[in-house]
Amino acid sequence: MLEWAWPWVAVLVPLPWLLRWLMPAAADRGGVALRLPFAEEALAIADSATVSRFARLPLVGMLAWLVLCVAAARPQWVGDAQDLPRSGRDLLLAVDVSGSMQAEDMRIGGRPVDRLTAVQVVAGDFLRRRAGDRVGLLVFGQQAYLMTPLTFDLKHVDYQLQTSVIGLAGRETAMGDAIGLAVKRLRETESKQRVLILLTDGVNTAGALNPRKASELAVAEKVRIYTVGIGGDGRQSGMLGMMFAQPEEIDETTLQDVAQLTGGRYFRARNTADLAGIYSEIERLEPSIQAGERLRPRREMFVWPLAAAMLLAALGLVLRIAAAQFSNTQLRSSRRA
Repeated sequence: MLEWAWPWVAVLVPLPWLLRWLMPAAADRGGVALRLPFAEEALAIADSATVSRFARLPLVGMLAWLVLCVAAARPQWVGDAQDLPRSGRDLLLAVDVSGSMQAEDMRIGGRPVDRLTAVQVVAGDFLRRRAGDRVGLLVFGQQAYLMTPLTFDLKHVDYQLQTSVIGLAGRETAMGDAIGLAVKRLRETESKQRVLILLTDGVNTAGALNPRKASELAVAEKVRIYTVGIGGDGRQSGMLGMMFAQPEEIDETTLQDVAQLTGGRYFRARNTADLAGIYSEIERLEPSIQAGERLRPRREMFVWPLAAAMLLAALGLVLRIAAAQFSNTQLRSSRRA
């Protein structure tokens, strides 16, 4: 369906004719006319049939003006109304990138991988299903950094997650600072649903803020926290495929307290299947996407009449130059005669 964004431009269509009426030619106003040599010859040429065709040149200009007015009115092709997905949910993903995340006690396709790689693979699929949510990414180690602010651009969030590396924020774990930074960023939003998913495999060993105190700040700002403890059964691959024991260091008590205090839940992920199930459970616990406002897509069409107006203007200029050259040729021929 064709619509016009600025239909009032139509009042400008008679402007050239109005200006011509208000400002008549100098000869019509009287006064001394300009005297040209060989005026009789020039008038005779002007009356010829060939030049009379060039006398129609103003028609090209008028047509160009009409098409230019059409372009200025901004014609738009409006499509059918579509429902935009909306959840009203702001979700921040906080991922531990401390040194302990390099433990290779997770498996993907039968191949041992480190914990961060497992998070990247599974969380990437989780992000692709978050249509309608604003999602941000925060990484933490010895310090906490906001990698991506809340955005609907889920591909960018996924890219930042996939390119994060172990040790990026230090080798220790500042869990409390990560929660505090997440609460600060979520507090700045107007959404009524503020969710933090915290993934870690260690205990709070750095930072200035205690996880318990940070959770109290989350409660005050109505931020719900889901905590995920990542780690296998305490064994990881060694040389020649041998397995050796590694003591678990996940502070499950603190993670449970943080989740319970804020109205969320604590999950334990010992493998990628557990991690995928946790994301599905979080998706089930949070409200589903609802239909948002209806939008009719618009496609601008002004470029076509604008291009036509430019071509007509160029054609008119070429014809005027040709007419002038033809008149000069005829005038020189008559003078020689």
